[in-house]
Amino acid sequence: MDALPVLLLVAGSAAVAGAARRTPIPAPLLIVTVGLAVSYLPGVPDYALDPEIVLPLLLPPLLYTAAADSSYLGLRAHARAIGLLSVGYVLFATLAVGYVIYLLVPELPLTAALVLGAVIAPPDAVAATAVARRVGLPARITTILQGESLVNDATAITAYKVAVAAAVGEGASWGKGIGEFLLASVGGIAVGLVLMVPLHWLRTHLTEALLQNSLSLLTPFFAYAVAEKFGGSGVLAVVVVALYLAHRSWQVDFATRLQEDAVWRMVAFILESAVFALIGLQLPVVLDDLGQYDSPIVIWYALALFLAVVAARFVWVYPATYLPRFFSARVRRREPEPTWKGPFVIGWAGMRGVVSLAIAFSIPVSVHDGSDFPARSLILFLTFTTVIGTLVVQGVSLPPIIRLLRLPQRDTRRDTLIEAQAQSEASTAAEKRLEALLTEETNPLPGPLLDRLRTVLERRKNAPWERLGAVNDEGESADDTYRRLSREMIGAERAVFVELRDHRRIDDEMLRTLLHRLDLEEAAAYREETGD
Repeated sequence: MDALPVLLLVAGSAAVAGAARRTPIPAPLLIVTVGLAVSYLPGVPDYALDPEIVLPLLLPPLLYTAAADSSYLGLRAHARAIGLLSVGYVLFATLAVGYVIYLLVPELPLTAALVLGAVIAPPDAVAATAVARRVGLPARITTILQGESLVNDATAITAYKVAVAAAVGEGASWGKGIGEFLLASVGGIAVGLVLMVPLHWLRTHLTEALLQNSLSLLTPFFAYAVAEKFGGSGVLAVVVVALYLAHRSWQVDFATRLQEDAVWRMVAFILESAVFALIGLQLPVVLDDLGQYDSPIVIWYALALFLAVVAARFVWVYPATYLPRFFSARVRRREPEPTWKGPFVIGWAGMRGVVSLAIAFSIPVSVHDGSDFPARSLILFLTFTTVIGTLVVQGVSLPPIIRLLRLPQRDTRRDTLIEAQAQSEASTAAEKRLEALLTEETNPLPGPLLDRLRTVLERRKNAPWERLGAVNDEGESADDTYRRLSREMIGAERAVFVELRDHRRIDDEMLRTLLHRLDLEEAAAYREETGD
């Protein structure tokens, strides 16, 4: 196996993603555009998507990071909306879009059209979270989009399997389709529920951060593989495990959390960048077998399919938003009256991604009688154009649409007040605990160290209140000034340690130990400052 193409893909996509941070263009869109341009350069390797690699090797870690960054409580609070999108909308889009393309393309049988409908039905988790982070969507909309994109792949993959079975001549019925869907969903959730507790137990009982993080990296692949082995949905198994582990991450050692956060941020950055690059690089592959179709015809098909995909989402989203309120007094009591703006953004935010392409490339080449799968090359092309169209058109236009709609943003002052109250309650409990410990003879502590404990506690208690107003000419609060000066002091210490190493007064092993302690302090200060 030649490793150079893989290295070029990772390095190139990461470089473009880094450059995108200095432009107003969201990274996914710039990476896809560069991928399209690079795909026809001489000497560029063949990067045809292999579903045997994308689904079991790329999808699990991407789902795991997306689920871990979401909120179990938030997803549970919006379970109805998420379920209507991740299950109801995907099935509706499969049928509606599939039937529309069946009417448009004379040579496409209904079963093959439904395969295409299932392939392009699910909005992509990577695209949704990447764009949502960049444009700053309201918290409720972001939670709903994240929750939908975490679960909808399972629905789409199951619908795809049923449609392919019908298309290749294996025979499929409503009963078989429902049974397969239940097996996938119930089986995937069951595997996740079985695995999550022992995995969490291992995380809390392993004594080395290195081992704990090795387990963390293996977890999504293990959950996905076990679920698929028993006929369940690997997607749902990964999501269930990730939500549980993230919800209880506070029980894990702090060193593990710091290291795990850094590792998964790196993994997510590399995989997300590579995935969007792969999307752009597929153009030569999907055009190879398209010679039998006239260019104007396939362009018309692509445009019509894109419009059908966009329209179908709006046709589903608005009734799914308002009909539950119309029929349920309980929903009207518990949820505020929605405006038209929120459903519009949810409807417009349905970007497709690499999962759709990977599923499309897994379409069999032939059916049971040995003949070619109907219009397979056309299905690949239409999937590609739909993915590119939604990423570019909807991804580029989403930020200005959000600004134009003037959606409510998070109230940072209110958040700071809530944080201050929470910190005050926690500090009071810490003070009581400290006084109780000091009454025990086994806890003697010199006065200066005791004063330091109380000073640090008081600073944490006052920091949120100080952020509500600036106290110096630079616009900093006292807490901001404290952290800035702390970084300067750490920098001075670091320079001395390096100088001592260079003069052979300490060795490199001791230098690494000393720098690690400073790094932990600086990382803690940085996380307090940025919330990352």
